[in-house]
Amino acid sequence: MEKLFVKGGTPLKGKVYISGAKNAAVAIIPAALLSDGICRIENIPNIADVTVLLQMLKGLGASVKYVNKSTVEIDPTGVNTHIVPYEMTRKTRASSYFMGAMLGRFKKAKVALPGGCDFCARPLDLHEKGFAALGADVEKDDGMLDLKADRLVGTSIYLDTVSVGATINIMLAACKARGRTIIENAAKEPHIVDLANFLNSMGADIKGAGTDVLKISGVSHLGSTTYSIIPDQIEAGTYMVAAAATGGDVKIKNVIPKHLESISAKLIEAGATVEEGDEFVRVYRKGELRKCNIKTQPHPGFPTDMQPQMVTLLSIANGTSMVTEAVWDSRFKYVNYLDRMGAKIKVDGKVAVIEGVDKLKSAPVKADDLRAGAALIIAGLIADGTTQIENIHLIDRGYEDYVEKFTALGADIERINIPDSNIADSVG
Repeated sequence: MEKLFVKGGTPLKGKVYISGAKNAAVAIIPAALLSDGICRIENIPNIADVTVLLQMLKGLGASVKYVNKSTVEIDPTGVNTHIVPYEMTRKTRASSYFMGAMLGRFKKAKVALPGGCDFCARPLDLHEKGFAALGADVEKDDGMLDLKADRLVGTSIYLDTVSVGATINIMLAACKARGRTIIENAAKEPHIVDLANFLNSMGADIKGAGTDVLKISGVSHLGSTTYSIIPDQIEAGTYMVAAAATGGDVKIKNVIPKHLESISAKLIEAGATVEEGDEFVRVYRKGELRKCNIKTQPHPGFPTDMQPQMVTLLSIANGTSMVTEAVWDSRFKYVNYLDRMGAKIKVDGKVAVIEGVDKLKSAPVKADDLRAGAALIIAGLIADGTTQIENIHLIDRGYEDYVEKFTALGADIERINIPDSNIADSVG
């Protein structure tokens, strides 16, 4: 078993370079199936979710070639199956995007229901509604979603709630549908815009990305492209929070500051200073942390994927803060581990009330999901002593070279493989 050992007490200082966006990459990789040529994808993050999706493409018959660490060429012309079994989908939720991509390419898809982080139930009802509106027959058969259509026809689709996943899947299926598809109440996240730009670079006709109304005019052909993925908003935000929490001074490079505005605003409210440049932000803190209230919202609101990191910061802020999770259910499981480290947090449904304490103390903890794992690293950085973190494979899903990046900022963090026979206690 691999664990992280994080020794706290050192303010982070220096520069960190942000990798390509996980949430964009995991949509763009399945989208490459829609091309009848080679897709060269640059600035791709070297993370577990990307590795899994590329392995899936190879398993389906695509040619996948790494040009360098951050550039990959995908030739999907060898894919001749519309079936994606559970053995492929179980490791990442993003495998659900093969539904829309397969349906768009083959007019049929049979994809096992996916895995991923287990912090809430994420039904596919809006995805199914979109597929059906485009003309597909939708059936569930032994844990698989079976989609079939004689042809896909553009239509108007209203999403009852804002859903990033449903917006992406409908976009993928609608690209080659006949006529125009209009998605109302569409998600507006930066990775939605990035996916639309990627598809348009192949010849798709998508307008309105970044607004709540997407207009997709179907085309018969999508060709080769070279495309560079945007920087990762959540990775950048994680280092921003870590800098503020530790009382450090960090320049976060290769970012789009506009994508970080909601995070910057809350860090400033909590007592940090945020300076913006063309492709960087600098975060530092000299005074004490202050309480603030946060409510997660779809973009451009405060992102749910930054909620655990900010709760960790607020656990040592002066006063009582309130954080409301308005996107997902059951996303406060990690709070039990923060409490073990000395935090004072009470959770009632979707609301966490955080009474700031002077400091956290080290303890054995476990990452229950990707962003909770990032929050526990931050907790370890501000705690007295050395914190041990298990389940770090979940952190690997979304953060490239995070041990090396934190170490370069002065953190005392080490990844150690411990034989199971040497593990005396469980943190379960």
